[in-house]
Amino acid sequence: MFKGSFVALITPFKDGKVDETAFRSFIEWQITEGSDGLVPCGTTGESPTLSHEEHQKVTEICIEVTDGRIPVIAGAGSNSTEEAISLAQHARTAGADAVLVVTPYYNKPTQAGLFAHYKAINDNAKIPIIIYNIPGRSIIDMSVETMADLSKLDYIVGVKDATAQLDRPILTTLACGKDFCQLSGEDGTAIPHLAAGGHGCISVTGNILPRQCSEMQKAWAEGNIKKAMELQELLMPVHAAMFCETSPGPVKYAAELLGLFSSEARLPITEIADDSKVVVKEALKQVGAI
Repeated sequence: MFKGSFVALITPFKDGKVDETAFRSFIEWQITEGSDGLVPCGTTGESPTLSHEEHQKVTEICIEVTDGRIPVIAGAGSNSTEEAISLAQHARTAGADAVLVVTPYYNKPTQAGLFAHYKAINDNAKIPIIIYNIPGRSIIDMSVETMADLSKLDYIVGVKDATAQLDRPILTTLACGKDFCQLSGEDGTAIPHLAAGGHGCISVTGNILPRQCSEMQKAWAEGNIKKAMELQELLMPVHAAMFCETSPGPVKYAAELLGLFSSEARLPITEIADDSKVVVKEALKQVGAI
């Protein structure tokens, strides 16, 4: 079971290429700051614009630097089932603890198509699979019933739920059982998601405030609801600021403000607007990060 604060890692770029030196330092900092797990090559890591070679290299670097100290859930999603299988197989060979597989975007498969997609990955990759259900980006929404059917397969172990529908964790627990891992994919509802039966969060904010995100999850797990709520309230302006424009634009700018690395992104993600920069700066000032 994956629990706590997992970080949907940014991929640093320098002059159009993956900045491997900065990425290695960033991973080490994440571990030092207390993150419970790392997720390379997700949407926040700009996986849609990484080449296959880059995708594999970023995954390998994350696993190498992490060196078993905390779990790595490698992004392996694609709207091509064959490609998703290939990425998942590579992640398994590289030593990932699990893979994160997004529902196929653009194709708009039926629920039967979703089941067939994940079953094919399950059967061919043979590595624990976290379903990534994010209707806002992929258009489709996996039903609880389809998820329950998939949970019976050997390698389907959980879900990253970015629907922000707070009845989902309860309904999913009833359908899939308490051992089915449920990670929020939406920072703003991280605590309500836990209250409804979730086990943690795959966080964007964790890129820039990993210690606070981890401490919030730990406080909840230890039954310190007051501290968890205080941290959630503290972090809320930052959560909102990270989506003042399409992610990862704002979080990359925040990382640059903190001196982590350049805010450089790949088209079609562009440098955020000046008014958005003000929003990000003010949010970081409010939590005392700058």
